[in-house]
Amino acid sequence: MELEEYLAVPYKLIMESFEGPDGDWLRRASYPELPGCDVEGLWAVDVVESLEQLRVEIITDRFRKKEYIPVPRPPLKSHAPVLDKARLGFVKYLVDQGKIEG
Repeated sequence: MELEEYLAVPYKLIMESFEGPDGDWLRRASYPELPGCDVEGLWAVDVVESLEQLRVEIITDRFRKKEYIPVPRPPLKSHAPVLDKARLGFVKYLVDQGKIEG
């Protein structure tokens, strides 16, 4: 397989919310089928974006080093749609404006 094919493999994404040590609610996201691919943070959208960047880094690094890359299902034939950051950031805007609690 080529790098682009590995990058098109759809991994299961797991997301959970949990209370951090200081009482804030945090988000944890991971691709459990890709070892070492997990991220924590405050905003779900930011966590997923960071997770996706980490997924690309891990797969690219393993590909260059000719290391094993898990392929739990076949690659997608098309690229994932680009996230609309302006629309996804709306919840963060509402929290920042005090209209809803985060």
